[in-house]
Amino acid sequence: MASASLQFFAFILALFGVFGDITATLLPNWKVNADVGSNIITAITQMQGLWMDCTWYSTGMFSCTLKYSVLSLPVYIQAARTTMVLSCILSAFGICITAVGMKCTKLGGDTDSKSHACFAGGVCFILAGIFGLVPTSWYTREIIANFLDQTIPESSKHEPGGAVYTGFISAGFLFIAGVIFCTSCFNKQPGAGIYPPPQHHFPSTEQESNAGYDLKDYV
Repeated sequence: MASASLQFFAFILALFGVFGDITATLLPNWKVNADVGSNIITAITQMQGLWMDCTWYSTGMFSCTLKYSVLSLPVYIQAARTTMVLSCILSAFGICITAVGMKCTKLGGDTDSKSHACFAGGVCFILAGIFGLVPTSWYTREIIANFLDQTIPESSKHEPGGAVYTGFISAGFLFIAGVIFCTSCFNKQPGAGIYPPPQHHFPSTEQESNAGYDLKDYV
């Protein structure tokens, strides 16, 4: 029962991780313009994402421009696109597989089949967490490096946006859920290996041997 409850908790974490992963991939605020120098008095907020660049004005207007050319993008954005999409796909597969392999569901057949399905789903979650952590870390590193570069003007400096933090948290949820699923699928039965196996006695054999000794006494 404890293992089933732990798997259900991990499944909830995985659901949050999947939704957060998809949200972070689609959000346009991976980086926003930094409020430093002359940018403090500006009435425009510029945001850049993996798929589009958006501008928000103080009047409430909002405009976005899609990034059509892939080859013109920096390498870290191209890598972030690929790895985030892979993370979403793997996490979605993990949800489907673990739903079959969880102990609290009636799907998946016998216990061994459910354990293997649950383990496979956990591996998908771990890989999805890694694929989600790599682009967010690389993207954050590029933002910090450009922010600390003295040759870049203040108007071109940016800070990490909400999508980056969402990606970090989602990757953590997916990784934790995957570890829980992988470690809870093949738990041994309680008490196994603690007590020695019971010894079987065969009284009929002992009686026959005793009868043999009795015959020798009469010889």
